[in-house]
Amino acid sequence: MTTAVLADPAGFRRALMRWYRASGRHALPWRLTRDPYAILVSEVMLQQTPVDRVLPYYGAWLQRWATLGSLAQASVGDVIRAWGGLGYNRRAANLQLAAAAIVSEGGRFPRELSSLMALPGVGPYTASAIACFAFEQKVPVADTNIARVLARVVHGAASQRDIPPAQIAATALALLPGRGVRDHNLALMDLGALVCTARKPGCGACPVLAACAWRAAGYPASTAPAIRTPRFEGTARFARGRIIDALRTSDALSVEEVVELLPTEHHLRTPHYLTALQHEGMVEQAADGRWRLPRAMGG
Repeated sequence: MTTAVLADPAGFRRALMRWYRASGRHALPWRLTRDPYAILVSEVMLQQTPVDRVLPYYGAWLQRWATLGSLAQASVGDVIRAWGGLGYNRRAANLQLAAAAIVSEGGRFPRELSSLMALPGVGPYTASAIACFAFEQKVPVADTNIARVLARVVHGAASQRDIPPAQIAATALALLPGRGVRDHNLALMDLGALVCTARKPGCGACPVLAACAWRAAGYPASTAPAIRTPRFEGTARFARGRIIDALRTSDALSVEEVVELLPTEHHLRTPHYLTALQHEGMVEQAADGRWRLPRAMGG
């Protein structure tokens, strides 16, 4: 595989960092800490969730569960209730499972990428983010924003979906500076979030426009096939989310009561949803057969 390169990578990095120092999102609270637990919380919350929505949850979460140990010992139901409004409820359960796993191994937060990826709910991106932002390791952090910037500036494509992920990863690695990797990754991330956006990119305000291969190619459109998403109300994710939301405010519900919460198309599959959620540790069945959020302690 051939890695695309810039004609002047050092000049690209200098221009990027000048822009970042003046315009970066330096005040985001998870950027003001090197605590790997706090960074793990932020990265899990930020998965497919906008920054503005995460901000109040992040502060409240760390005020309530300031350490790995406190989260590991919390009630599973309380953890899921505190997540209400962020969506993708499985992330909350995985976050607590990760905390419990670290505590059970002596409480030392893992630093190696392989060990980080062994934690529940931690994939390659989250592991790289923790390694870089908490431990300042020299690793690329190719989130969606960074991947889009690299696809455009280096590969001349409109979207990261036009470029194989392995090529984006190789490009990100090749562009890393000798030092200051944390700020470099954050700068690329902010450039994608604030300027080189997916829709209506602000190319006129881009600090690296002169180096952009997409501009040089005349801004070609993406050739990646359109992503067809099913109607959300018809998905299992919708039904599972509706069940968890109802249990956040109810002591317990019968199967019949849960069925009434859902559109008709989900009625036959409701027992399957409940069983799957129980298997994942998201709900439990009480002695009377009704369903509720787990009351057990996480650790």
